[in-house]
Amino acid sequence: MGQAIRRFAAAAILTAAFAFQASAATTTWKIDPAHTAAQFAVKHMMISTVRGEFKGVTGTIVWDDQDVSKSTVDVTIDAKTVNTGEEKRDQDLRSANFFEVDKYPTLTFKSKKVESAGAGKLKVTGDLTMHGVTKEVVLEVEGPSAAVKDPWGNTRSAAGATAKLNRQDFGVKWNANLDGGGVVVSDAVTITIDLEMTKQAAK
Repeated sequence: MGQAIRRFAAAAILTAAFAFQASAATTTWKIDPAHTAAQFAVKHMMISTVRGEFKGVTGTIVWDDQDVSKSTVDVTIDAKTVNTGEEKRDQDLRSANFFEVDKYPTLTFKSKKVESAGAGKLKVTGDLTMHGVTKEVVLEVEGPSAAVKDPWGNTRSAAGATAKLNRQDFGVKWNANLDGGGVVVSDAVTITIDLEMTKQAAK
């Protein structure tokens, strides 16, 4: 009887140890909106590139040190913060011609698959919802960086991500034809996200 109890206790200790190790491998990070932005670039008149950005980027990254495929990414972007440095153009982008922010105030990305893509690189596949339409996109990620401590004791890391999409797929359809051929605004859009995040205390 005593031997059976000792075996049970040893098994319980091992189970608890393995459970602790598994939980310790997973860390939660919150995106820091003050040091994060989502940029975009489109061709204008087929000859130049117009760039803009969204601030108000928030979200959570759950990172699994032992199995990156178990990591998750959940990001929300405030569509009303769109800024290209030209107020009339920004008002147009907020209108029904483009993002229609009164009806669709946010863009969201929720990962479905996270894969290693080589040293210091990830491939994150997920659902992007924009203008009320959800489509699968792939983010090519550089990072996450090595963690550092800030002067206030927070642990921080950073990452950069890029993706290419067709705005027509999301119902952002306004355009006008040029006399010599081509259109005013390209359908192809390049998105770049530079984010900084802070590690959350384990629960």
